Amino acid sequence: MIETVEAPNGGYRFMPGVSQYSCGIGALPGFAIERVRFAKVVPLKQGFEKIAEIIRATGRPLTAFGACELRSPAPFTEEGFKAFNEIYIKTLVDWGLMKDGVNPVARSNVCPKIDPPSEPGFHAFSFTTVALNAPASFVVAGSGESVEGKANYRDHTVRLGETSPEAMLEKAKWVLDEMERRMGAFGGDWSQTTGVQLYTVQDVYSILESELGRRGVFRNGLTWHFNRPPVVNLEYEMDCRRVHVERVVEV
Repeated sequence: MIETVEAPNGGYRFMPGVSQYSCGIGALPGFAIERVRFAKVVPLKQGFEKIAEIIRATGRPLTAFGACELRSPAPFTEEGFKAFNEIYIKTLVDWGLMKDGVNPVARSNVCPKIDPPSEPGFHAFSFTTVALNAPASFVVAGSGESVEGKANYRDHTVRLGETSPEAMLEKAKWVLDEMERRMGAFGGDWSQTTGVQLYTVQDVYSILESELGRRGVFRNGLTWHFNRPPVVNLEYEMDCRRVHVERVVEV
């Protein structure tokens, strides 16, 4: 199994990723992950304030914040993505989550093609609660069809600039393999997921049954968001989770 690291005072362990986000989190024994979705996207600053309010209301420390799902107006350039991450990371440092450049918080950040937000904000987030004898829970961060942690995405993207059925199949296979690798860090697989999300604006209908279905992705259905990944030239992203408590809040 891939080595994971316990997040101090978080109630979860995480699979190390890059400075912007971890590859996923899994609840420690005695804890469970809870997911909260906002009824509409909440701008970043206001969203962090609301998240802090919700977490504190449960009696948990801010270090219980373990994952988030962001929405942005349009795909970033690589330079723009780096600038955005610097703003996002500042709050994680202030909350005591990120130390020495190690980020335990998993993340997805995608861009709706229809009715996008005017600025980056939160769609949902996950945090740990105290729950004795709770079943295992995990959240796997989003991944597009490129190797993360390199100098850039462009030189490490599967079939860069191509959207043919064959190219989309290769992209999907790469992302699905990565989802399985990340779930494996928490002893998970598709048979355990309670939610799987796909983000693409390309036509991937031809591979839904032959590739996703074959792997067992559709255990509880598939939520397909008509969204683009966060960086220009990426076309296919997924994330998944095993979370037993989810709710929607108005802001």
